[in-house]
Amino acid sequence: MADCIFCKIAAGEVNAKVVYEDADTLAFLDLNPQAPTHALVIPRRHIPSLTAAEDTDAELLGKLQLAAARTAKVLKAESAFRLVTNNGKAAGQSVDHLHYHLLAGRKLLWPPG
Repeated sequence: MADCIFCKIAAGEVNAKVVYEDADTLAFLDLNPQAPTHALVIPRRHIPSLTAAEDTDAELLGKLQLAAARTAKVLKAESAFRLVTNNGKAAGQSVDHLHYHLLAGRKLLWPPG
């Protein structure tokens, strides 16, 4: 999508601190971290939100989970991290491109905010 900041990052049009990438996914550090380790993990293909995903996206969604685990390993956070997606503005989704927040590096309380 032409005006999507995450699509622009995935296309290399906007700089980001990339920590993991493969043919289908990309992970980069969040500009406004909410934990000492905070990366965003996205599919390269534009999907607006998790509820916008189709049955045909199942393989890509699985790859996104694996990319999150690999990102945690690269960031040396594989032993303790939280993976969160916000779906819709009321849930805190600020960019309409499916993404996971990988949070680590401090004690993460439950229930979350």
